[in-house]
Amino acid sequence: MLRVSRLTDYATVVMTCIAAHPDDVLSTAQIADETRLELPTVSKLLKSLGHAGLVESFRGVNGGYRLARSAQAITLAEIVEAMEGPIGMTECGVTEGQCEREAQCGVRGSWQRINNVVDRALRAVSLADMLRPPRRGDVAIDISTLKAGTLKGRPTA
Repeated sequence: MLRVSRLTDYATVVMTCIAAHPDDVLSTAQIADETRLELPTVSKLLKSLGHAGLVESFRGVNGGYRLARSAQAITLAEIVEAMEGPIGMTECGVTEGQCEREAQCGVRGSWQRINNVVDRALRAVSLADMLRPPRRGDVAIDISTLKAGTLKGRPTA
């Protein structure tokens, strides 16, 4: 099964919590309380998200965290990359020269195409999109649209 790590899942929860309060600076304790995550976990996540430039931190009595950019300007791909590094279904999907069988591999190109589809799908979903509850009949990513070469009106090639 392909899946993101638990920390990456929690990072999206933390980011949506902060995004739900766009005019506020939230303390780590407030975020932990609202998300029902352990305080040390939230601290660890915020550190990684801060290093990635997704959240800003403020020190002092009224210190805490807020988004570094608008929720619309932050993609799900950026959150995944902040927690897990480059998006890649296989090693060769991220960087060439990582596999000794690369030159004679018959499936490398197919994995790279799949990797590109997953990458585009994650980049097509903003943090603001994550805040909106799905409507009945909504499909997050329409695979036929990807096959047709567009995603949310943008070319996928």
